[in-house]
Amino acid sequence: TLPEEGVFKVLLGPFGSDVALMNITFSSEVLSVADCNVRGFNVLEHMFPNSSSKAFTVEVPFTDRAVLQMREMGITVYSLHMTFGLVVLPEFAPFSHTAYLEAKLVDIIPPFVSGGCDYQNFYVLVKYGTHGFNFQTMVGKQMLTPGLAQQYGLTENGTHFSFAVPFSAHDVVFEAVESSSIRSRLDVVLKNPETNENIKEFSVACNFLSTLTECFSNGTMTALAVKLESVPGLNTSQLTLKDPTCGPSYSDDRYAYFVFTGNSCGTTRKFLSNVMLYENEISLPDEMEIKRELTSDEPVYELKVSCYYDINKTQAVAFHTRPRRSEPYAENARGELQVVMRLALDDSYSMFHRVEDYPIAKYLQQPLYFEVELLMRSKNPKLSLELENCWATLDEDRMSQPRWNLIINGCVNPVDPHQVIFHPVWADARVQNPSHLKRFEVQMFAFAEDKDNLSRQLFVHCDVVICDARNNLGGVCRGQCSNQENKIKG
Repeated sequence: TLPEEGVFKVLLGPFGSDVALMNITFSSEVLSVADCNVRGFNVLEHMFPNSSSKAFTVEVPFTDRAVLQMREMGITVYSLHMTFGLVVLPEFAPFSHTAYLEAKLVDIIPPFVSGGCDYQNFYVLVKYGTHGFNFQTMVGKQMLTPGLAQQYGLTENGTHFSFAVPFSAHDVVFEAVESSSIRSRLDVVLKNPETNENIKEFSVACNFLSTLTECFSNGTMTALAVKLESVPGLNTSQLTLKDPTCGPSYSDDRYAYFVFTGNSCGTTRKFLSNVMLYENEISLPDEMEIKRELTSDEPVYELKVSCYYDINKTQAVAFHTRPRRSEPYAENARGELQVVMRLALDDSYSMFHRVEDYPIAKYLQQPLYFEVELLMRSKNPKLSLELENCWATLDEDRMSQPRWNLIINGCVNPVDPHQVIFHPVWADARVQNPSHLKRFEVQMFAFAEDKDNLSRQLFVHCDVVICDARNNLGGVCRGQCSNQENKIKG
């Protein structure tokens, strides 16, 4: 037994091959061999090679209730009384063997870390614990080196050391942005350098006052956007105001600083009772956000910027008007719109399978809940997405054969024995424009040449049409399945 391992190890033997271990008696209970193994004692029987002799081994952890503990003068004594009940087969003649085990361990007090903060710094205190206990200190994601310790003003005596970390240091993470403060967190980990295991983990989070938005009397506005822990992949230099041509005046790996005026960069104005509200928004441009959503599960980054100006003041201004030189018009042209098809977990359409979940295993006739969405920031309720044709194939190639039609010209396949069911879409916290989505349900099926040769996978494809109610072109734009009665659920 090695006390440092925290386990009593017993070797009992050798015995003849006709000896069997039946039970073990401890100070307050008798356990069968099966009960011992369930308890975690790891009772094993070993046969010696080239011999008919055998032996038994038993391991009992110090933490089990059968082990007695007594502390004195910084030393813990662990003791264990065991009586092994054995029999000789086939007569089942019983006999026993008694063992007393004892181990002593010097109590080890691990290092301890604590801390707090004031209006501009985090303060960390690390106590050494038992003399000679070796550990390394991680501040954030980097080791506390002599250079970093000097940067953070580390002081030390025989029992502890302490240091201070500014809230804006690179080792600090930003958790959230509030109206006039940033919630920051400092993580400190004490590690065993030999095993690389964490001895102690400590985190402290505080709100630090910070000027995030400034509103000047000449109409100039400034805003500071910070990179939060929840969006580690965000590139702050790609952030823009509502006008995507208005990027930051300065940016680094953690901040983006914007300077603009109340009549530029898409800033909006709203009159309230006695103030005038100017608002803008810092986010990624639409095309970058769409790419990011397809490749990352990180949340959307949006920071509202607001400035209030008192309107109970009289100012003299001069202005003149000029006639409009031309009427606004929209030119017909071709472009690209992003459409995505997702598979929901159930008919509530609140949770969806992720990209990494595919391929997804389903039983025959188990319902599949599809959602098709037009990805765009337009809130125009006059636009709608309509399903023209949907079909299933054996291969990823949408033009491959064989092919089974699910939806034809906006209608269910009339010869399908298990026809598609359309689900209505209602506005909720996730769905702002129900007309931009379509939902339908298909029962799982498989292509088959005969009953013993079922296909192993299916690919579902859809052709969609984007319709404008102000310019109805007919066809599926007249509504889902305009030439026959639909099966609609909900």
